[in-house]
Parts: sequence; C-alpha cells; structure tokens
Amino acid sequence: MGSPFILSSFADGMARFRVAAMTPWSASKLTSLTLAAVLLFSGRGQAQDSGPIEPARLSQIVKVLASDEFMGRAPGGPAEQKTLEYIIQQFKAVGLEPGGENGGWTQKVPLVRFQMGDNVTLKLLSGGKTVSLRQGQEVMVNTQRPLQRVKIDKVPLVFVGYGVSAAERGWDDFKSTDVRGKIAVFLINDPDFEAQEGEAVRGKFGGQAATYYARWTYKFEEAARRGAIGALIVHDTPGAGYGWSTVTAGNGQSFDIVRAQPEKEKVLMQGWIHRDAAAALFARSGLDLERLKVEARKASFKPVLLKGVSLSADYALTHARADSQNVIGRLPGSKRPQESIMYGGHWDAYGVGPADASGSTVRHGAVDDAIGIAGMIEIARAFQQGPRPERSLVFAAWTAEEPGLLGSEYYGRHPLQPLDTMVANLTVDILQTAGLSRDVVLVGHGQNELEDALAQAAARQGRTVTPDAKPERGLFYRADHFSLAKRGVPVLLLMALGGGHDLVNGGREAGDRWVADYTARCYHQPCDAWSDSWDLRGAAQDVQLLYDIGRELASSDRWPAWKSGSEFKEIRDRSAAARKFVKGSP
Repeated sequence: MGSPFILSSFADGMARFRVAAMTPWSASKLTSLTLAAVLLFSGRGQAQDSGPIEPARLSQIVKVLASDEFMGRAPGGPAEQKTLEYIIQQFKAVGLEPGGENGGWTQKVPLVRFQMGDNVTLKLLSGGKTVSLRQGQEVMVNTQRPLQRVKIDKVPLVFVGYGVSAAERGWDDFKSTDVRGKIAVFLINDPDFEAQEGEAVRGKFGGQAATYYARWTYKFEEAARRGAIGALIVHDTPGAGYGWSTVTAGNGQSFDIVRAQPEKEKVLMQGWIHRDAAAALFARSGLDLERLKVEARKASFKPVLLKGVSLSADYALTHARADSQNVIGRLPGSKRPQESIMYGGHWDAYGVGPADASGSTVRHGAVDDAIGIAGMIEIARAFQQGPRPERSLVFAAWTAEEPGLLGSEYYGRHPLQPLDTMVANLTVDILQTAGLSRDVVLVGHGQNELEDALAQAAARQGRTVTPDAKPERGLFYRADHFSLAKRGVPVLLLMALGGGHDLVNGGREAGDRWVADYTARCYHQPCDAWSDSWDLRGAAQDVQLLYDIGRELASSDRWPAWKSGSEFKEIRDRSAAARKFVKGSP
C-alpha cells in the first residue's frame, strides 16, 4: 500500500520517518529500512515516486481544462457544456459508471444567477453631508433575492461586533438589540482572533483556528435570521484570509441555489466594506474602529448604533435561472455497494472578467481547481488497475464552489448516495506546483481519524504531516468537503494554501514563497493558468496519499470517527444506527 520512498538525504530522512510514523518501529525494521535506503539510494536522492499517479497526466488534464477554450469554466457560462462533456469523457475513459440522476452522469443544480448593474449608488448621510461609496473600491455589495431593483433609503447602521450568537460557548454579541430594519456591520473572523495575552476570550473560539462563526456565510445568515435589512462585513486581509481582490473577483455576479422563500433566508443587501472605508464610516459617528474591535472581544460587548449616520442604496439587479450540473461518477463496490468513499473537487472557476496587466481576461482556474479534477480522474484510473473495492467509490466534480460551495451544498441536501453510510469524503482543492515535498499540509487539524490515516500514508512515503500554518483563515470551512462535514460525513481536505510545504528544493522558505506568490498574484486571477514549467511530482504524491487512504477504507470495515471536541461529532453520532449492521462499525 504505497510505493518505495526516496530520502532527500539519508540521515535527515531517517529522522523524519521516525517522527512521522504512527506506530513504534522495532530495531530490526529500522535496520531493514536503513539497508534498503542504502542499497536503493546512494547520495542525495529524490523523494519517492507517486506510484500510479503520474504527474504528466495530471498536467495534461489541467492544460485542457484551463485552456482559453474553456473560458474560465463559469457555472451556467458558455463553456459549461464543454466542461461537463470533457469530465464525463475522462470518467468514462477510466472505467467509471454514471453516478448521477436517472442513470446519467450529472445532477442538476438549480441556481439563480444575480448580476449587479453598472450604476450602483451607495451614499452615506452624515451631518447633513452626503458621501458616496464606490462599488468595488470602498464597498462590494450584492443582493440574492429575485428583484429588479434595490432601494434603501437612509437606513441606520449598527455595529454588532463579530456577530456571534453561540450559547454553547457562553457568547452573545447581540444581547437584546433589535437589528430589524437596520444594516448590521460585522467584524470578520472570531472574537478571539486578535485576542492578546490575558484577555478572557483568548482560546474560547479555538484561538487562531477559525470556527464556523468566523465565516462570512454565517454572518450573513445570522443577519437574515434577525431581520436585518442588510449586512456589511469589515474586510481586512489577515482576518478574511484573502485580499480585497478576492472580494471583488465576482465582478458583480453572484449565485445561490433556488430557495422557496429567499426573503426569509437572505438580507436585502449583503457585502463587504473595505477596512479603511469602515474606519472613516465609524469616525463620522465619533467612534474609533480599533477601540471597538477591542470591546468586541469582551463577553459584555453590546451592539453600538452609529449615531448620525445612515446609508442609502439604489441599484438595478438582474436575475435568471442558471441551472448547472454536478458530474458524478461511480465505481460500485463488490461486497457493500451501499457504503461509499467519495472523492471530490470543483470544476468551476471565475469565467471571464476584467483584463489584467497582460491583457488576459480568462480566469483559467488551473490550480484552483482543475488540478483537483485531474487528481480525481487519476485516482479513478489507479483504482481500475487493481481489484474491485468492496465499498463503492463516488467521484464528484462539483459546480459553483467559488460562489459559495453551492454544488456540494445541493448534493448535501439531495444526496444520490446515503450520507449516513458514506465512510469519508476526500477532497482536493489546490495543490502546489513547485515539486517534491518532504511533508503534506493538513487543513483542519484535530477534526477526525482520517488525519491519522493521512499521517500513516505520508510516513510510508517518507513524509510528515504539517498542520495548517494559518488556521485563522478558516480554510476548513471554505471548500466543498464542508457541505458533507456539516452533515456528519468524516472529511479530509488537501489544500496547498494551508501553508508552505517543506520542499525538497528550497525547503520551507521556498514553499512559503510559492504560497505567497500564488495568493498575491494568481488566486482567482487570470494568471492561475497552466504552465509547462510546473513540477507536479509533489502534487502527484499528495494525490497518491488520498488514493492510498481511500483504497484502505474501500477494502475494510472501518468507519473513521470524528474526534472529541469536533462540532461535527454529535451530528455523525445521531446516524450511528445506520452503520450498526456492519462489522467493525462504531
């Protein structure tokens, strides 16, 4: 279950192997390992090969999907059908069966596409003066209700701190404040994100590891539950985990699944306000944003009305059904087909937008996430080369991840394979392209037993596991696996943005440099394009890890469990009866 590993240097590699291994190794085993390493690899070798996962095939698939012909793979866009046909063709070629609706390859995802008009008028009225806020510069707002025009006239604003209502943590930012008919202004992330030594809140929300309360989706949902007319989140890059360019990348376009009562689930206007614009807004009301951020870290915090300031908005809005498709392939299990292991990645990217400095308008989505689709296809190919697994394998190419995990969310609401007997979801969303690595980065450390399986598989490659370097960014809640996790399915995410890999060529410094460069220049931008200079050997190693984990689970009766303290453990425990009939179930 794993290929021979190559150590970048013998002594260094042996030390890493001993640290990474999940079980003690006897002296005889270490002696055998030493002998094998000496015989196979003298001097400075390369890290192990990636087994059946071939970097060249990964590259070729990404080259096609990220080409200009696919026009950035926007959901419902002009190249969606071409994208679906290519993925289906690849699924067929590696021997998968249709796993979609009605015996087909796809699952219809009913979406609504909203497009903001060009002339968005947003004005602050303060002290008899009117100040305009520029869409895309000071603010970025949208509406996800099926309306033709939005008009808001002199609505008051109220600062609600982090906007967290969490009884289980003894925290309520709203107290008894009524925000109905007002615009709620939120801070991004959790109340303890910037907590200092000695502050009571420190560690209450996981310290630097973001919880779901940190996410913009939660804040908009909470505003709607409380009847606010609008919601604005103060953007800052550390707290959000991405820059302002990501906020504006949608170019006024947004998506949502079709809802029966959108007016009850969505505020009239939602969006972000740039940190500098927010500071100026608070100052107009005689308030200091930085001081209020400190107050918001206290359990005694109460919402603050921005006195003397109101906001008006007027903009046109178009909306249309833009149904899209998930692509689902399946390899039925030979003994227990009702139990499944799911592999997932998203096929969508950001389509066509404003030209960058080079004049390119296509946001190609090569690393994010054509490489995830390529990884899934290669995993399916690897499974076809071995014996038929006992449990079924499901391969899901999701639509509409970028606008809010919508394709996977729809599947979570309308699963085609029972979620109670889904053993695990293994997701690939962004892999590094800088070569072999001594480690694999884990996003969401401490969640479930799949992390232990990852450490064991990595050890067999002579690699270690490095936890997400910046858990405050909440990456665990920002990929499609989350749609399954919040319904109790144990999940594992591989995402290179979790931190710089310890690269064989250049070490951690080179890995950090790759993440910083990709995030600053190419994330959701036209330069996220395929390159013949890529070195995908490290990406292939990571894909191999997920193949190894899935292969072991697919031929066993193991049911990975959530760890104590995970917010998803209780959800999974409720469905334990569905797994009781299987030997080895919890």
